Amino acid sequence: MGKHLFLGDEAIAQAAIDAGLSGVYSYPGTPSTEITEYIQMSPVAKERGIHSRWCANEKTAMEAALGMSFAGKRSLCCMKHVGLNVAADCFMNAAMSGINGGMIIVSADDPSMHSSQNEQDNRLFADFAMLPVLEPSNQQEAYDMVYEGFELSEKLGYPILLRITTRMAHSRAGVVSRAQKPEREMECPANGRSRYILLPALARKRFKSLLSAQRLFEEASEKSVYNCYYDAPDKSLGVITTGIAFNYLSENYPGGFVHPVLKITQYPLPVKLIEKIASECDELLVLEEGYPMVEGKLRGILNNGKPVHGRMDGTLQRDGELSPDAVGKALGLSIETFYAVPEIVEQRPPALCQGCGHRDMYAALNEVIAEYPGAKVFGDIGCYTLGALPPFRAIDTCIDMGASITMAKGASDAGVFPAVSVIGDSTFTHSGMTGLLDCVNENTNITIVISDNETTAMTGGQDSAGTGRLESICTGIGVNPEHVRVMVPLKKNYEEMKRIIREEIEYNGVSVLIPRRECIQTLTRKNKAKKK
Repeated sequence: MGKHLFLGDEAIAQAAIDAGLSGVYSYPGTPSTEITEYIQMSPVAKERGIHSRWCANEKTAMEAALGMSFAGKRSLCCMKHVGLNVAADCFMNAAMSGINGGMIIVSADDPSMHSSQNEQDNRLFADFAMLPVLEPSNQQEAYDMVYEGFELSEKLGYPILLRITTRMAHSRAGVVSRAQKPEREMECPANGRSRYILLPALARKRFKSLLSAQRLFEEASEKSVYNCYYDAPDKSLGVITTGIAFNYLSENYPGGFVHPVLKITQYPLPVKLIEKIASECDELLVLEEGYPMVEGKLRGILNNGKPVHGRMDGTLQRDGELSPDAVGKALGLSIETFYAVPEIVEQRPPALCQGCGHRDMYAALNEVIAEYPGAKVFGDIGCYTLGALPPFRAIDTCIDMGASITMAKGASDAGVFPAVSVIGDSTFTHSGMTGLLDCVNENTNITIVISDNETTAMTGGQDSAGTGRLESICTGIGVNPEHVRVMVPLKKNYEEMKRIIREEIEYNGVSVLIPRRECIQTLTRKNKAKKK
């Protein structure tokens, strides 16, 4: 027990350790990465032997976490919001099977897209799966929700989604930790086959169980200490807030709330509390980070014509993060702007590091591609995505993890030549291998560049699952070994690189090029550590 200054991610990690965690399963993705890294560095976690190795992708992570839960132990599964798309198959069906040991799934959402390709709000995913959600409004609440969440998960018999956002994950606050609990003993469920084998006859029964459990979820939400009603004298307006939006509201009323406030941080929605604030107030304002989920549901719950304001009617902006100023304007307060944001501190697009091997790869690739008027280069998610920006402007698409290979395949099937895929080593093992198998099975005329910097660089230099194995993986999948070619991306090797790229583009079949040079950032950190 003690007082700490924690990032939201760190509070979650410490709470999981203190709650008797046996394993965390994750794929690195901002803003969730620091949860797993904290556990990896924790002396207590090392002493206890808590599993904390990175997984190949979010799907394998969630399945492994469910397997640990099956064995009766407490597991944590962490990912950024788009990672839940990858893990959706397991997520939806874990709601059918339920759990044995407590299981918490962390979705770190990214409103304003600081490091993501969309703003999806995974409260809707949990609503789709009919699972409970916890959404902390501050770091202490994040700690408490995880510390108590495993027990709640076991009591309800289902996984729980913990939804945080970038500001919660990456801001610090004081947190008081609690006594460490021992790990649970291994104990597989006695009725495991009737729950975990989702054949149709059994799955239909499990779905009825999930539907019956909704009443328990609702009761838990109505009684939750995290859903609070704050009364106030001016009932011309009632304010409903969720998660971190509660802080933005509080900043506008440092002396205390003027209007009644309902803070919702545990779902399903506490209908009785909503009906209470609706019955007492003339109008409602909904403050929620992400999609207007609560706002939309209110219209169905109340069904009384009472005005409900929020993101759907334009009172708050539909996209991006909330802020104290945006909330203040929605409340009708006078917000003073003392100065504009100077140009020098405005956001600038990121760029590939000087000395990065991706730079040399793109320089050589661009020269060769210029020789083919119909060429298209399909990109992927990682540092090398920055090749879309000046000065390279080297890729034509970037949709989701692994899509570079499969989109290039589809384009090649349609007649595009050359169809080139650029994917990183970590993304390849995350989501690219199955696409490569499709290409091999059809002998697609495609050139795949696996730009190998021997790490998961975009998220901080975590281990890459394919390091030292890429050639054997590709040949094992079925690529002709003569067309799996390794290059060293350096300026002195430009002519050789261009020759190899050109030769493999001209080859009618599946080619894999592997420009390999260690990430300049991880190399710098290694050299500093050696000097120390």
